[in-house]
Amino acid sequence: MSTHITLLSWNFENNGGGDSVKRLQAHERLVSLSPHLVFRQEMWRADADGNAILYELEGVLGMRGWLGPQSCTAVFADPRFFHPVREWPKPAPMWVLPPTTLSMRYLPAGREATPLALASYHLNYASSTNRATEAEWLSTWADKKWTTPEGETVRMPCLVAGDNNSYPVPGTEGDPALPVLDEINDRPHRLHRSFIGPDGTRVMDTRPDEALRTAGLEDVARHWSAKHGDKTAVSRTVNACETHGPDARIDRLYATTDLLGAVTGVDVIEVPEEVSDHHIVRVTLDGDLLSDVLNQQPSALDSLVTP
Repeated sequence: MSTHITLLSWNFENNGGGDSVKRLQAHERLVSLSPHLVFRQEMWRADADGNAILYELEGVLGMRGWLGPQSCTAVFADPRFFHPVREWPKPAPMWVLPPTTLSMRYLPAGREATPLALASYHLNYASSTNRATEAEWLSTWADKKWTTPEGETVRMPCLVAGDNNSYPVPGTEGDPALPVLDEINDRPHRLHRSFIGPDGTRVMDTRPDEALRTAGLEDVARHWSAKHGDKTAVSRTVNACETHGPDARIDRLYATTDLLGAVTGVDVIEVPEEVSDHHIVRVTLDGDLLSDVLNQQPSALDSLVTP
């Protein structure tokens, strides 16, 4: 029987705000979902006192963790299944909330299998201009290269997950509707979540989603929902509120198209508002099919390995 690999992405609000009990309970909630990879956002102060909170969370989760610059993001991996082969400490020349970026080997696929390119990210909250640029740089993770034992240069399959602070392009049945700009009561938030469109009017920001999908990184929830008619895959990840508008699917996981056939499910686990302002996105993969993808030997690429 194939192993089901569980991926979780969660922006746990303010990393519990310094409340160690709340932080422990939140991560025990993640443990109950039996994850193999966890993409975390808002890891504030996890680097304090020699990464004390990071190591605390490693102990709770029973996973190894990597903390991104400025404690904005992290990746946790089950060491029985995933092993790092490279870290990317400077993923781009600019980033307001830097991502955690690694290349990891899926151990059941074998030592000669191509690794995965992974990133946990948090796009900028206040500036649609910054988000567009950050999404463009994030797209480079769909173009990371690996040299096979035979000396061929191949492109690594890629998984990136995080808080987009923007919306998916409309068109998926069941996706929360885009907010109406004038119905957002918080005036600064109108600015934060919109940009000036080609006709000079302000429109809601869907540019990061469009950019990533143009680059070949597919919204896994959108793919699953369209293929299987499963509207729960595109459930809200943040709740409606008085100031910021209606339910929205801000948190998303993207994958290169070679991985989509290994997906076996997508859903959203809601958490109480007193725990976090974001819900948990869960994606499951068939381990055998994942191994098959990583052991394919595509044609060698002419380009050099990305530095």
